Amino acid sequence: MFSRQFFAILFLFISFQIFSQEEYLLKANTIPSELKHNANAVVRFDDIHINIQSYNKMVYNNKRIVTILNEAGDSKDGTYQHYDKNTSIKKLEARIYDVDGNEIKKFRKNDFEDVSAVPGGTLYSDNRVKYLRYTPINYPYTIVFETEVEYSSTAFIPGWRIIEGFAVSTQNAEYKITNESEIELKIKTSNFEDYKIEKQSDYHYLAKDLKAIKHEAYSPPFKSYAPFLKAALTEFNMEGVRGVNNNWLDFGKWMDENLISDTQNLSQEAKDEVKTLTINAKTKIEKAKIVYEYMQNKTRYISVQVGIGGWKPMYANDVDRLGYGDCKALSNYTKALLNEVGVESYYTVIYGDKNIRSIDKDFSVTEGNHVILCVPNDNDYVWLECTSQTVPFGYNANFTDDRDALIITPEGGKIKHTKIYNTKDNLQETKAEITIDESGGLVANVKIQTYGTQYDYHDDIEKEEVKDQKLHYKEYWDNISNLDIISMAFDNDKDEVVFTENIKVSATKYMTEIGDVILLEPNMFNKMSSAPPRYRNRKLPFEIDRGFTDIDEFEIVIPSGMQIETLPEKVIIKNKFGEYSSSIQKKADTENTLIFKRIFILSKGAFNKEDYKAFREFRLQVVKHDKSKIALKKK
Repeated sequence: MFSRQFFAILFLFISFQIFSQEEYLLKANTIPSELKHNANAVVRFDDIHINIQSYNKMVYNNKRIVTILNEAGDSKDGTYQHYDKNTSIKKLEARIYDVDGNEIKKFRKNDFEDVSAVPGGTLYSDNRVKYLRYTPINYPYTIVFETEVEYSSTAFIPGWRIIEGFAVSTQNAEYKITNESEIELKIKTSNFEDYKIEKQSDYHYLAKDLKAIKHEAYSPPFKSYAPFLKAALTEFNMEGVRGVNNNWLDFGKWMDENLISDTQNLSQEAKDEVKTLTINAKTKIEKAKIVYEYMQNKTRYISVQVGIGGWKPMYANDVDRLGYGDCKALSNYTKALLNEVGVESYYTVIYGDKNIRSIDKDFSVTEGNHVILCVPNDNDYVWLECTSQTVPFGYNANFTDDRDALIITPEGGKIKHTKIYNTKDNLQETKAEITIDESGGLVANVKIQTYGTQYDYHDDIEKEEVKDQKLHYKEYWDNISNLDIISMAFDNDKDEVVFTENIKVSATKYMTEIGDVILLEPNMFNKMSSAPPRYRNRKLPFEIDRGFTDIDEFEIVIPSGMQIETLPEKVIIKNKFGEYSSSIQKKADTENTLIFKRIFILSKGAFNKEDYKAFREFRLQVVKHDKSKIALKKK
């Protein structure tokens, strides 16, 4: 038998090894040079262990060592911990070390700042966060952060981001789940094979020496190429309510029965009012539009992060009485109103963001950050954003468009794809009547009409103060010096979803004189001035997630005392990235009037990194031709 002395020596040896490894990781000069390349921070060590003890209890332990290389890396220290009434923080501490691994400062649990974890626009919330407020004196420095957290809710099992975003490399990382419950645990890994992640067992993984990824223009969503893991129990606890999650169908059915169905009662007064409003409507879509606009006029958005895990909406009757709610409450309230007028609709969980992100159709888990409403319309769907008081009925561009969403039906959850706004429909038409005077100044009446995704880029201007509107146009047309905004008028047609701007402007000395030649750039009001950045060795593929079309036509009257010397050649470019054409010619039966026409189309698509050089060259050609000039001479 082994003696006690042997075990004591063995324990000391192991302890010494662990101590020596940590001492090594605390010194910034021990970071391999390849991990510092393109990095603002290096995760030296990140050990995550999740112990699922039952369907309603799990314990999360994490120890991480991060070296911050420069000021841009300060936000990557990870020294924070979210909590709510279902969470108990058992341990929270941090230690700061200088470049040589000498301890500078130590922080205990009570030294961390404790604030609300939601935006200032939130009415009330149970969600809070403890975070470390530390201002470094010198770089690099290293933080050791340790936390132990006990959860009574198992609906949200922490996943694993092995590379924690752009400009962060990972030297050592470990993720392990111990499942002591008798409930099935589901795991999904993405892109592990590209990063040589080692699988120790079904729920245990190791990663080493993952280099930082540099951000590149037009790169796809980070999760589409970075390694990532997510986990979910097939049965879970969400604030005392037992949930089922074998697949999206039964997860959605659980949501419908436990989170939504008992929240849609309305007062008789509210029922009568909405029925009266829609009494003459001939179709269900007409009814839905009336109800939607009624909801917009009656309510306002205020975040309310309470209820079952922040997932259960306020009661519809409370929203009707109080006149406010968050995305869950307002969508649910609109659904309740539609129920009363016989229009079917579905509560819908989605990722709301300008970047396109889908609910994972192949892996059911509590995810999504937003709720909208879905109204079936024959073989299609109308998607309603219920948090805005101004957005047109059925318009969801640039926030919930073109992505998979989870609609909650009485039969269960179903994944459906939201509206795609096509390149030709994302249209901006600019027309201008321009008069040039003898001194080279100009006066112009400009009309801009925008549709599809481009509507969303323009319609907010009418809500601004006049001084801010003028500033907007001076910045938009910054290629014109000494620009003065004479008048502005707007028309927002929400039925057709088209926004019209009528702007009258003037400017002095727009033309340039070089000797006896006068140069005039005909593209005054929709000029592309820059191209995507150049990369000597691009690493990532690229995407154009929303295509668009610009059509411009300007009528330019030049002074009678000037004559045309040369006009730019007609240009036509077509490739897989889009199209560009421009031309300028004399207007029929006139001497001094020119017609400038331009079309620029950027096509939606996903492309290999090898295509980026050609894409950039296409954009450079557009910039070049947008600067083309007319040569004039005085008679």
